[in-house]
Amino acid sequence: MAQVLEFRLPDLGEGLTEAEIVRWLVQVGDVVAVDQPVVEVETAKAMVEVPCPYGGVVTARFGEEGAELPVGAPLLTVAVGAAAEPAEESSGNVLVGYGTSAAPARRRRVRSYQPGPRAADGVARPASSVAERSPAPADLGSAPAATGRTRRLTVPERPDGPVPVISPLVRRLARENDLDLRQLAGSGPDGLILRADVEDAIKASVAGVGGATAATVAVAAGPAASALADTPGTIPSAVAAAPRAAMRAAATAGTRIPLKGLRGAVADKLSRSRREIPDATCWVDADATELMRARTAMNAAGGLKISLLALLARICTSALGRFPELNSTVDMEAREVVLLDQVHLGFAAQTERGLVVPVVRDAHTRDAESLTAEFARLTEAARAGTLTPGDLTGGTFTLNNYGVFGVDGSTPIVNHPEAAMLGVGRIVPKPWVHEGELAVRQVVQLSLTFDHRVCDGGTAGGFLRYVADCVEQPAVLLRTL
Repeated sequence: MAQVLEFRLPDLGEGLTEAEIVRWLVQVGDVVAVDQPVVEVETAKAMVEVPCPYGGVVTARFGEEGAELPVGAPLLTVAVGAAAEPAEESSGNVLVGYGTSAAPARRRRVRSYQPGPRAADGVARPASSVAERSPAPADLGSAPAATGRTRRLTVPERPDGPVPVISPLVRRLARENDLDLRQLAGSGPDGLILRADVEDAIKASVAGVGGATAATVAVAAGPAASALADTPGTIPSAVAAAPRAAMRAAATAGTRIPLKGLRGAVADKLSRSRREIPDATCWVDADATELMRARTAMNAAGGLKISLLALLARICTSALGRFPELNSTVDMEAREVVLLDQVHLGFAAQTERGLVVPVVRDAHTRDAESLTAEFARLTEAARAGTLTPGDLTGGTFTLNNYGVFGVDGSTPIVNHPEAAMLGVGRIVPKPWVHEGELAVRQVVQLSLTFDHRVCDGGTAGGFLRYVADCVEQPAVLLRTL
């Protein structure tokens, strides 16, 4: 006899409490194997495929693409062949490196979900569990119809979870206009909210809810409000709840892009850095001709091709050994600067989903070949969207090669809670005085942005000058090999 097991969104680790459904990989009725990826989700740190620990037939899915679910919310249900305890049916893996499928014991309050009926699109809808704070039918007033009967308008109770809408586009439109979908009476089958319902509610809020006429009310709330068309002063709660923010949105032309997921996490971190870190920047031009020649000679010898980023990283780790103040963090509660023993080197990588900073662990123990291989692995994972939260956290110093964008200089923002970031511009031929004569040399601009709480300009300048010396004369590194 088949047993239906529920698979919930697993604990994603790193303090993450929710994820957005990007793409379903299975449909209701599909047969899935143990540990088969069933959904692709995006967190504030990475995009990952979530494998199902059960094998069987998918009987229901919870949440549409674009919906955000908290950890512990149901993802899908699976009918397994024989009745068994969940522990015996489960592989126990769930998501390698992301904890178990159970919600963490102590976490901020999350919404309660219960399975409900499925709509025509095969997506299971959560059952109503929490009544919205909408007026009772008696409070909404009544309107005499043509037959003399009394009709009452009520807004359907919405569960404290995903609201049934006809498409993710409708949900996005409501979100961009600060419209609460739970306050809308959908005009579609079984209360399904259509795009027209959202657009009408927005128009009604712009026109002014307080002075809306009965005709405007009927249009704004959809067909369900037609009974109130001849009752002055009666406004459906769907319209009354339309936010004033929608007026401001409609009055301002332009496209709104939600700051969520990876983009939102980057925005939060950069804002925090600007608020908390009193940063300063110094820069210097360096002749990189000899460094480029050294790299060419290394690669001519055969073996793994050494990347320029790896050589710059090797120079950074050597410099941090001489100036450990820049490989630190500030503990403001204890009012202490914490000098860190290991160098976990972050590097900025641009992807289609935005800027990410993968971290090379124990970079100070790696040679140029090892650094090259690790940079290549993390860069490929970043482009594929498969970086784990562990790949993106724990950095102690960041190397930002913005020269790949064709620019010479920049003033980077320190990657909180680190203390400094080295920026590297493009390497281009420029006139340069070399050995007393004017010559064309390969020149690069180096910039160091640092937390002025951890050191003064002398330390920062000494670090940057040492890096520039190693770029100009790579033999300087031989002293630290």
